[in-house]
Amino acid sequence: MLLKGRGARLLISSLLLVSGSVFAGVVKQKKIEAVPGEYIVRLKTNVAKISKAQLSQALGSSIKSTIPRLNLVVVKRASFETKSSALQALKSNPLVAIAEPNFIYKINRTPNDPLLSQLWGMKNLGQVDSGGGVGVAGVDIDVEKAWDIETGSSKMIVAVIDTGIDFNHPDLKDNLWTNQAEAAGIAGIDDDGNGVIDDIHGYNAITGTGDATDDHGHGSHCAGTIGAKGNDEKGIVGVNWDVQLMAVKFLDANGSGNLEDALKAIDYASRMGAKVLSNSWGGGEFSETLFEVIKNSNKLGSIFVAAAGNDASNNDTSPSYPASFEVENVFVVGAINNKGIMADFSNFGKKTVHISAPGVNIYSSTGGAYDSWSGTSMATPHVSGVAALLWAHEPQLTSLEVMQRLMQTAKPLAGLKNKTKTGGMVSAYNALTNTVPPPDPNDTSNWESVAADYASAMPYLPNSKVTTDVTLVGVEGIKDMALYFEKFDTEGNYDTLTIFDANGNTVQVISGNYDDSFSAVIPGNSAKLVFTSDGSVEKGGWKITKIAFRK
Repeated sequence: MLLKGRGARLLISSLLLVSGSVFAGVVKQKKIEAVPGEYIVRLKTNVAKISKAQLSQALGSSIKSTIPRLNLVVVKRASFETKSSALQALKSNPLVAIAEPNFIYKINRTPNDPLLSQLWGMKNLGQVDSGGGVGVAGVDIDVEKAWDIETGSSKMIVAVIDTGIDFNHPDLKDNLWTNQAEAAGIAGIDDDGNGVIDDIHGYNAITGTGDATDDHGHGSHCAGTIGAKGNDEKGIVGVNWDVQLMAVKFLDANGSGNLEDALKAIDYASRMGAKVLSNSWGGGEFSETLFEVIKNSNKLGSIFVAAAGNDASNNDTSPSYPASFEVENVFVVGAINNKGIMADFSNFGKKTVHISAPGVNIYSSTGGAYDSWSGTSMATPHVSGVAALLWAHEPQLTSLEVMQRLMQTAKPLAGLKNKTKTGGMVSAYNALTNTVPPPDPNDTSNWESVAADYASAMPYLPNSKVTTDVTLVGVEGIKDMALYFEKFDTEGNYDTLTIFDANGNTVQVISGNYDDSFSAVIPGNSAKLVFTSDGSVEKGGWKITKIAFRK
């Protein structure tokens, strides 16, 4: 999921970026979208055993298309029929095993490459990012040290399941996956017999062709983080200097796609040998057919890396798909900023989100150029890239062993405690060396603490702006402190608590659900809290019950 630009909000539940079209976005109430009148149907009997006309009559529906490999058919129902009645009719049909809406998904970023200094996610020296935020040195994926060990392999295939890839981008064109049977074959002929003609660099599930050219930019942005060509004295560098980037397009020029095309895209990537499936998109409800095609990718030995979502919500209690599918190869990624704090838009979940990665103001390749975007869309390719780098170094590992390694070697960050399974960010060096890192010294849960009592109104009022001053007295020589929120429940991205230090610098902006969590580290012994709410959706509010400190 992606966020584009400094002040952009998450747009949609497709592309998981905070700045783009089809990215998983921030919405006041999550709206599940589907293609009107279209349904995905899995038959009990094979499609090939019944004619299209007979099937149409038997289902009482017109047949839009079929996916014989998956024994699926896409049907259209009368426009006046409600979704519930259409599903009831289809599910009660003796030919039907599964029927569900055709859900819509959206896009929920030391070689000699001259723009490396702009890639804080790979080399954070405390520089200012494109959004004006000063980073914390060392909050990066430790890839510079990892490159002394491994820079990637031209044998490793990573599928970017997204809006496509710019095949002519100078940083991407040398690392494109090439289907040799088609490249050496006859134009206009399906030389490898996989059902797609001239799929030389990938597949377009929307058109059913091999032209997966990016007409949006999101897919190219993700591809650049994974594998922009390294050490070529041009532009940026990806986590992998060498890799095969397979373009698998199912999201259109607006960053939007549907379940039918997602099924085809994932099936294609799995069948054609991609080891890492990178998925920076989301939306829809639980889909049994999508669940099954991801399970099949697991059987084929792939990792399904998924963006957690950009709704600032807890995936433990509010599922976000495909991230929330309980399949053992699904590996879920949240986004952090250059200070090591969970991005205010990022979904989280200490049971369901595995790890975090850089996802705020990430600089990468777009259509013929470069740009900074934000979102869990941008965090996901960092993890996809590290998975590919590790696999290139240790090709004997299974997909589950790769996932386990990434989790065990994640770099702990205090700002991620109780936010993900690992409480840390991905580390390329730790993964390659199988190093379990020490605890984060900034983990405030290990500091001394005193009781405190500060709270908002519960529930809070609409259109409010309330300032609270917090000062820790009675303890001498305090260097830093942190506030513990026993309760924090606000409308994500709309009702916010901003923490300022004694000098008026912004320390953190908190929104959504932040229960059982410490704030970011606040220098000194005092802070000012400003809580602002809009005119709708008043929730439970917040309560501070202790203050941790160090001298």
